[in-house]
Amino acid sequence: MKKLVLSIIIGLITCSAWAQNNPSAKSPTAKKDKKAAKREQVAKLLKMEEEGEIIFNKQSVFGLKLATDGYGLSYEWGRFKSNRVATIFQIELNEKKHPKEKRTSYAVGAFNVNSVIYGKTNNFYQLKFGMGQQRVIGGKGNKNGVAVMAVYAGGLSLGLQKPYYVDVVTKTDERIRSTYPTIIDSNYTEIGASGFTVGWGDVKIRPGAQVKGGLRFDFGRFNETITAVEVGVSAEFYAQKVSQMAFNKEKQFFFNGYVTLLLGRRK
Repeated sequence: MKKLVLSIIIGLITCSAWAQNNPSAKSPTAKKDKKAAKREQVAKLLKMEEEGEIIFNKQSVFGLKLATDGYGLSYEWGRFKSNRVATIFQIELNEKKHPKEKRTSYAVGAFNVNSVIYGKTNNFYQLKFGMGQQRVIGGKGNKNGVAVMAVYAGGLSLGLQKPYYVDVVTKTDERIRSTYPTIIDSNYTEIGASGFTVGWGDVKIRPGAQVKGGLRFDFGRFNETITAVEVGVSAEFYAQKVSQMAFNKEKQFFFNGYVTLLLGRRK
């Protein structure tokens, strides 16, 4: 019995000594060490942000684009592979304009009631899906600086060719809707464009491919917000020719420069 009691006492003394020399994660000292390590990590991240480093996991960005041959809207979702490289996925909706388009107003009495783009055969819209990368090539340096990024992407472009209908009056004073060049060949009198909602039932699909590349200048005050301007070039090639203006060459290849205003957030 004495041997058993002695063994228990020796065991308790040994455990007490080990606990004193090896504090557990639940001890006050261990907790202080963990808090200190966490504060150090946070300070490190804050310093990186102060120096302009992108330290987020993902971003969500909306864009308003003005191109040399049209305009459009875009949405981009990105996931960061590292502090300086992100994989991006983009979707764009654009309208392409022909350089010879010119709007003419038509009047009834003293009032302009409608207008028409003389000779326009089709509205041409693009629904573009792309995947690429955003790569930081110049950090902000501080919160008030500008981050410079290279952006490049490629993917599919779905062209939508919608007939451009015009309200006209025939030689027999009948009011109908027609398109160019029939209006010119038949000597109809234009009243005005039929409107955006007319012609969607006659849309023709033009599948194609697209690529783009540019520089993005992010001058947002804080890294978690995105306020940027992107400047670049893009190109699209379609499997079939696209008609935009009567008596002008139809195109399969489109090349343009663009400027996009970007607003978004990082998380």
